[in-house]
Amino acid sequence: MFETMAVEIEQLLGKLTGINDKMAEYTNSAGVPSLNAALMHTLQRHRDILQDYTHEFHKTKANFLAIRERENLLGSVRKDIESYKSGSGVNNRRTELFLKEHEHLRNSDRLIEETISIAMATKENMTSQRGMLKSIQSKMNTLANRFPAVNSLIQRINLRKRRDSLILGGVIGVCTILLLLYAFH
Repeated sequence: MFETMAVEIEQLLGKLTGINDKMAEYTNSAGVPSLNAALMHTLQRHRDILQDYTHEFHKTKANFLAIRERENLLGSVRKDIESYKSGSGVNNRRTELFLKEHEHLRNSDRLIEETISIAMATKENMTSQRGMLKSIQSKMNTLANRFPAVNSLIQRINLRKRRDSLILGGVIGVCTILLLLYAFH
């Protein structure tokens, strides 16, 4: 149907071209005064209209052919996909298993990348905290050296901290021994 309509439109454009040529011959003939501006303007207007129609027709025809070609290609691709999906066999099952395995590997790779990025961020945080704590320690040592009373206070705090650590370690050790004795008897 499209080809028929295209041929018909091309014939009509050919007729219109012929009519425009006859008009041009008439305006160029010796019997018509060449100064008739209205006639020349009308002829030019008809030529412009013919050119617009021809251009629009060729553009529309090209678009239609491109769409039809695309549909033909997509139709064949859809047909291939349907035949692939409808075909059941060992090969399809094997391919499906390979695709699932590939997807699992990609997910594992993605999770590993996320874990590595989290570890790197944690390492950077720990490094910055270490730097901050070192600067605080150096400032505290500077203060302790300047003020002997502060230095003795810091030493007493450290002694109590060590004593508390030893007491806590002893309690945990005794509890562990009692737990082991209870478990084996």
